[in-house]
Amino acid sequence: MNPSILVTGVAGFIGSHVAESLLCLGYDVVGIDSLNSYYDVQLKLHRLENLQLHGKFAFEKLDLAHQADTRTLFEHRRFTQVIHMAAQAGVRYSLENPHAYVDSNVVGFMNVLEGSRTHGVEQLIYASSSSVYGRTTSTGTTGGSAEDLRTDSPLSLYAATKKANELIAYSYGHMFGLRSVGLRFFSVYGPWGRPDMALYKFTKAILEETPIDVYNFGNMKRDFSYIDDVVAAVVAIFESGPKDSDSIGVSKIYNVGTGAPVELPYLIQLIEKYLGKSAKLNYLPMQRGDVTETHADVSALSRDYSYSSTVAIEEGIRRFIDWYKWYHSQDPNQSCHS
Repeated sequence: MNPSILVTGVAGFIGSHVAESLLCLGYDVVGIDSLNSYYDVQLKLHRLENLQLHGKFAFEKLDLAHQADTRTLFEHRRFTQVIHMAAQAGVRYSLENPHAYVDSNVVGFMNVLEGSRTHGVEQLIYASSSSVYGRTTSTGTTGGSAEDLRTDSPLSLYAATKKANELIAYSYGHMFGLRSVGLRFFSVYGPWGRPDMALYKFTKAILEETPIDVYNFGNMKRDFSYIDDVVAAVVAIFESGPKDSDSIGVSKIYNVGTGAPVELPYLIQLIEKYLGKSAKLNYLPMQRGDVTETHADVSALSRDYSYSSTVAIEEGIRRFIDWYKWYHSQDPNQSCHS
């Protein structure tokens, strides 16, 4: 059997984009996803349809929290690398369904680590989150939160599970030599994005002429990361491998963002501009588990992998709006991006 790349969460936003990029580069990809109903399953199925146009793609429906099923996956397939994007996402939903986060983000992650360790996976790349920083701020080289900042005060269960991933991956590197790279993603957005995220929700509400909930009365900033830039970072690490490896393996952490936070009112203005419609705003206090600002210091990723953000927020929002209008006006189906 030819070796393949495993991409978990392959029907998700980031996972589907990563898988498509690898397929377009000629790699064999096995994708797994539980296809849960956290948000519209039809959107996930449409992402899968795009990937299934490729001859080198194979899909298996699987819940990583099921230990026996995950063990069987690793036993029957030969993976050289694992890109683990599967997780129960969202800060706010963790207030409603905490068990989903432990099952997916802790138990599922542990099962992937065990499969990778026992079956000779060369490198594990996994999704962490900017949420691990909580309210802690840093004065990194770009003025944002740097990777060496203390992250022991998570403000949500989601953030706590992501920090747990980083700690467990580090211990597996120390004990077993498993090479891993954790990526702290900052507010990823773009075409095929998640309906539970602000950009999608705001766009939908403006078009339907319903009010937008604006938390902390609009006094919020986010380091929005365009999906193509995020995928470029993942692929660069995938192809180059982790830096500064040693005899006991390596467990690295990188921020993936822009280093240029955007104020929430400006985001809304851009959506209004490209939709040609005004938003109705419902101002609310700060929500539990949320933070007022995220700001990535990406100097480490830039140093080690020549990473730079190439898509400005204005262009990224325009592309998302174009995709949103197209997606909701026809049956979507597309292959590699031109």
